[in-house]
Amino acid sequence: MKDNPLKKKKLDLKFVYSDDKSIGIVFSDNNLLMGVVGEFNINLKELEKLTKTTIYFRGNSIIIKGANEDNEIVKDAITFLAEQFISNGSIEKKDIISSINKFMIEEKNNKSKENIEYIIKTPKRSVIPRSERQKKYVRALKESDIIISAGPAGTGKTYLAVAVALTMLLEKKIERIILSRPAVEAGERLGFLPGDMKEKVDPYLRPLYDSLYDLLDFEKIQKRIEIGDIEIAPIAFMRGRTLKNSFAILDEAQNATDTQIKMFLTRIGENSKIVINGDPSQIDLPNKSQSGLNRSKKLLGHLKEISVVDFDHTDVVRHPLVSKIVKAYSDQNND
Repeated sequence: MKDNPLKKKKLDLKFVYSDDKSIGIVFSDNNLLMGVVGEFNINLKELEKLTKTTIYFRGNSIIIKGANEDNEIVKDAITFLAEQFISNGSIEKKDIISSINKFMIEEKNNKSKENIEYIIKTPKRSVIPRSERQKKYVRALKESDIIISAGPAGTGKTYLAVAVALTMLLEKKIERIILSRPAVEAGERLGFLPGDMKEKVDPYLRPLYDSLYDLLDFEKIQKRIEIGDIEIAPIAFMRGRTLKNSFAILDEAQNATDTQIKMFLTRIGENSKIVINGDPSQIDLPNKSQSGLNRSKKLLGHLKEISVVDFDHTDVVRHPLVSKIVKAYSDQNND
C-alpha cells in the first residue's frame, strides 16, 4: 500500500462564520481538501443528502450554508472526515454516514441535557418552555424567592408559574398554593354581579382554574381546594396574612395598585415564593397610572433575591396570529 504523505501532517483548518448563516472551512493543504471533497464533489453531495444544507467548495474552502445547528453538524463531520483522510488516505460512503449520525446524536443528547432542567412534569402533561425567556422564567421560578414578570397575553406567565407551583406541592416542597387576582375587569364591579362572594369572584379567577385543570385531574384539584392545599381568592383577601410554606401567584397584576402589590409582596413568609404576573398593555383600572406593576419592577429589580422577566410577542405560544396581533398593537403604541 502506498504511504499517505498527509499522515505526517497535523490537521490545519480554519472556520469562518458569516452573517448569511454560512460557515467556511479553510484548508491549508489542497490535497487534503480534494480528498475530503471527493471525485466530482461526491462526498459533498452525500453530505448534502444527509443534511438540510448546501455545500460547495471555492478556492481552498468548503462553504456550508443552512440552519445554524445543521451547519455545526456538517462542520464537525467534515473535520472528522479530514482526520479520516489523513489517517487512511481515503473516505468511504460509510464514513460520511457515520460521521453525520455521530454528530446528530451528540447534538440531540446535548440538547436533551440542556433542556431537561427546564421540563416541568405534572400528572397530566410535561410542560416545556418554548423560548429562551421562558427558560429564564422557569429557572427564576425554581431559584428565586420573588419573581416579577411582565409581557403580553399568551407568553405562558401564569401557566408556567402554576405548573411549577403544582409540582412543588405534589413533591411536598410547599404546603399550599395561593392563586390571586385583582377583581377588576372592564369597569364592572363585584356588587353588580349576582350570587354570594364566591360566585361573584369566580368569573375573575376562571383562567387560574383553567390552568390547574389542564395540569391535574378535575377531581383532584377540587379535593385540594376543599382541604385548603390550593386557595384561589381575590387580592383583597390577602391583607393581614403571612404566607408560610406557600407558592403565591398574583395574576393580572397590571390591575393591582402600587399599594396592593406592596401588600401582596410583603405577605411572604418562611419557605415561600411569590410571583407577580401582568400585561402592562391591558390595564383596566379607571386611572391607568395607578397600576403598580411597572413600579414594582423598577423599585425591586436590583435585589438579588428578586428576578424580573420581561416577555414580548416572540414568546407568545398561542395561535401564531396572536403574536402578530400583539406586535401590531405594540408597534402602533410605539409610533
